Amino acid sequence: MQLAARIEAWPIAGAFTISRGAKTEAAVVLAEIACGPHVGRGECVPYARYGETPETTLATILSLREALAAGLDRHALQTALPAGAARNALDCALVDLEAKLQSKPAWQLFGGTAPDARITAFTISLGSPEAMAAATAKAAHRPLLKIKLGGNGDSERIAAVRRAAPKSELIVDANEAWTPDNLERHLAACAEAGVTLIEQPLPADRDEALAGVDRRHIAICADESVHDRSSLTALRGRYDAVNIKLDKTGGLTEAMAMADAAQALGFDIMVGCMVATSLAMAPAMLVAQRARYVDLDGPLLLARDRDNGLRYNGSLIYPPDAGLWG
Repeated sequence: MQLAARIEAWPIAGAFTISRGAKTEAAVVLAEIACGPHVGRGECVPYARYGETPETTLATILSLREALAAGLDRHALQTALPAGAARNALDCALVDLEAKLQSKPAWQLFGGTAPDARITAFTISLGSPEAMAAATAKAAHRPLLKIKLGGNGDSERIAAVRRAAPKSELIVDANEAWTPDNLERHLAACAEAGVTLIEQPLPADRDEALAGVDRRHIAICADESVHDRSSLTALRGRYDAVNIKLDKTGGLTEAMAMADAAQALGFDIMVGCMVATSLAMAPAMLVAQRARYVDLDGPLLLARDRDNGLRYNGSLIYPPDAGLWG
């Protein structure tokens, strides 16, 4: 097997803003693994929150060039690299290649049934209540909206969003911006707005405050507090759901195993993404078949997508064609 990899920059339509900052382009790393005439592809998004950069991720991927040439497969990859973006790109490329070599769709490698279309959330970036209401009004026809919050002023933000989209289901993502002191106040505001899920309200190292908190009938979902199967058990009693992102799990192989483990522990599943192209979303569509909440709108936030990208019909996202992945 021959490995090639590179960093790519994909412009975002406008800007994407969360509690940790804003960006105008998505920096991704593409891995391609060739075997004869077949090429498997995988895409990852290095995440600064975990100390990853495009450059270090690319270097990590390329460090396995000789191992891949010697026959390293995706199962051996799980111990060759830790969970993270680099392993994700390689794992998804190896799944894609394995499917091509066996002339079968990727979902058959994991069992189950063929994937079908799912409703994905559409993200509203963090901003002033007025700016978020204006952005929400343009997306109010969508059945599921994901609202980025950021701490001070969140009660006003979520109220303004609800007024702008009275019929949409709302989920929110605080990206660790709340504190134990303002948790109850923000929960009450979300309950008043009819929010159904709150993603990572507290910092991962302070989420013990979630144990026993009055959830006001709103599910609490772990994101930064959960990575792979090893992090699941400690979340019981604090969270109701877990957000499975391939860049955190280190690829589809671990993500599918993690979905099994999470459901066995009683967690609902959310499948999420970073801002990236359809190539990063395509493998996650297999996890989406198990998920209560699907958040795979990354390509919708870009100024343009890859050729043969995923098909979106409003908020419906369809499984990939073979020309893209799998």
